[in-house]
Amino acid sequence: MSIESYAKDLKAALHQYPNFPSEGILFEDFLPIFREPQLFQKLVDAFKMHLEETFTEKKVDYIVGLESRGFLFGPSLALAMGIGFVPVRKAGKLPGECVKAVYEKEYGSDEFEMQKHAIPAGANVVIVDDIIATGGSAGAAEELIKKIGANVLEYDFVMELDFLKGRDKLNAPVFTLLSSQKEALQKPSA
Repeated sequence: MSIESYAKDLKAALHQYPNFPSEGILFEDFLPIFREPQLFQKLVDAFKMHLEETFTEKKVDYIVGLESRGFLFGPSLALAMGIGFVPVRKAGKLPGECVKAVYEKEYGSDEFEMQKHAIPAGANVVIVDDIIATGGSAGAAEELIKKIGANVLEYDFVMELDFLKGRDKLNAPVFTLLSSQKEALQKPSA
């Protein structure tokens, strides 16, 4: 099967929730994919196929998953590829010496951490998460990876909110598996 056929099956499994978590947002829930083992396998296989087709000259050494939804499929993808998985967590969640990066959210800021010695300098990394919106959290993960001297080859997301232009803030190629939301949900007229 092709990546496109996998994506079509996966997209059909999404549930949409208008005006969640707030007015004007169309929330696309990808959690139903994990309820069906064959869909979960398609998700992992689609990303694996993409990475194997894209990186024929360079070896991907690690998958880095962002808290928390990058943890849902990142370890399975890393296992399928026979490579390591490293989590990026919110501040205060990891033991040992960590590198830190602050990023802006819709309402304020937050901080990500990664264990300083989790990835060797010079390693090639792909960052994964469920969705790219503003690009803040993904950009913070890139900052962490650069602080330890590793290389970000690509960002891989299940979905993208195109209208927020998050990919414009990132310094490596972006791959989105499922078709993206091109604009915000229109608010109902009074």
